[in-house]
Amino acid sequence: MEAEALRPHLPPGLELEEAEGGAWLGVIPFRIEGFRARGVRRTLPWLGRFPELNVRTYVTHAGKPGVYFFSLDAASRAAAWAARATYHLPYFHARMSSVNQNGWIHYYSVRDLTAELKAKFRPSTPAQLRNPGTIEHWLTERYCLYTTHKNSIYRAEIHHEPWPLHDAECEFSINSMAASAGIQLPTIQPLLHFAKRLEVLIWPLKKA
Repeated sequence: MEAEALRPHLPPGLELEEAEGGAWLGVIPFRIEGFRARGVRRTLPWLGRFPELNVRTYVTHAGKPGVYFFSLDAASRAAAWAARATYHLPYFHARMSSVNQNGWIHYYSVRDLTAELKAKFRPSTPAQLRNPGTIEHWLTERYCLYTTHKNSIYRAEIHHEPWPLHDAECEFSINSMAASAGIQLPTIQPLLHFAKRLEVLIWPLKKA
């Protein structure tokens, strides 16, 4: 995207990052599985497994790169409430489904008539780790998230192994997730990737 089209949507204090001549916006559908708190061996029964859908961009603060979320939709009402309360993230409850049929993931999410995604996607190449300097590495090797609360910027550290990425193909029926945040997507072909699984650790928020 043109950076000037995205920059006004960021809170003061966060700097929009650019790569390959522009800013980037990610629309990322996935499934949460096996969510548990530190020191707890069992999956939390009310947060165990559900679809989630993020709309994010790529930012820095005080020289540390991370991600900033415009919205996060979750099929779990409890998870959305808990994340809003503890991480001050713009979580919403949505009606969602994610079904694997003949190698295609059929994904549907609707929060209201202005925030909806209906698509099917699948990997199209073998998975591989992406090298530093590639756009894929720049987009995925992010180890913190930023949010704001009471006019202050907060950071949560994140840890994960490098993403084993497949190239992907996708057929979109409806995609109004960016528009629901007041952002108009450009009429160009999106960059598509797929990952089968990745374990992620997240730490509590701290003022940045």
